[in-house]
Amino acid sequence: MKNNPVVPYILILAFGIGLIFFMSVQGADNKKEIAAEHEGGETTEVDDKSALVQACIGCHGGDLSGAVGPDLRGLDAAHIQDVLKNGIEGTPMQPNMKNEAEAKAIAEYISTLEK
Repeated sequence: MKNNPVVPYILILAFGIGLIFFMSVQGADNKKEIAAEHEGGETTEVDDKSALVQACIGCHGGDLSGAVGPDLRGLDAAHIQDVLKNGIEGTPMQPNMKNEAEAKAIAEYISTLEK
């Protein structure tokens, strides 16, 4: 009987799909724990505000002057913090994208940028 050279690849594929499924289920279970940590009032000091803004660049452009999302420069810090906390329905800006300390640091940093 001749061995089929495709069998090892099929086994690796099946193992990979199984591993992805397991990790997805495990991550879904941990989602509640992660949310509970953020609701617990985590107030860590944020040192590198510009690093936090890296997530904004994809939609708002490299200098935050707008791309897919609007121009963020010159916006009020309270408005930015509100959006990061409550989100904007129908947009990628979902509620609770950042914890309280991160939202405050990002809002303070972006509000200092001039148009």
